[in-house]
Amino acid sequence: MNKEKVVIIGLDCAAPWLVFDLFKADLPNLSRLMQEGIYGDLKSTHPPITVPAWMAMMTGKDTGELGIYGFRNRKSYSYEDLWIANSNAIKFPTIWETLSGTGYSNVILGVPQTYPPKPLNGVLVCSFLTPSKESTYTYPPEIANELDEIADGNYIIDVENFRTEEKDRILETITVMTKRRFKVFREFLQKKPWDFAMMVDPVGPHLHHHGKNRGILP
Repeated sequence: MNKEKVVIIGLDCAAPWLVFDLFKADLPNLSRLMQEGIYGDLKSTHPPITVPAWMAMMTGKDTGELGIYGFRNRKSYSYEDLWIANSNAIKFPTIWETLSGTGYSNVILGVPQTYPPKPLNGVLVCSFLTPSKESTYTYPPEIANELDEIADGNYIIDVENFRTEEKDRILETITVMTKRRFKVFREFLQKKPWDFAMMVDPVGPHLHHHGKNRGILP
């Protein structure tokens, strides 16, 4: 008997009014998914930001249960003693960890707060929160070379030095990064065994940070 498969494609920081309203006519694939499937509003976390929102979704726990309220969190009552919330801070099983324990295969790419990578039944590529490609950012580790081969010689984790006025460079890098990320995801879906697959594209934060000044966003 064939197993049913599930695919989740996340667009980090994609404002609903842009995706479902203003840009809907320019997003034919998403529009088709809406027409042929089911969609609706979901409440986000408090605060509604990348970390911890994705892990709240993946574990079913709220920010209070996770004990994570942002990228940087206070160790004490001081504003100076901070720690960065990475995957080691997640004490509850994610969807793919639960599925791995029941024999299902997974392809996980770019989901925030997955660095450092933890073992699973399948493959995992960490998100833009990875310090650099010098770190071990995949599971198993050997698929890092495969990523570069698929991604035209260089899988881009994140836009380097994105806090800059070089808007053209930022937009070009975002475009290349996104194309290569989806290329890797498509090839993994074709060549890797999987029952559950998920990828998150981090283009939203960069466009929000830089798009206003360049006229990309209204």
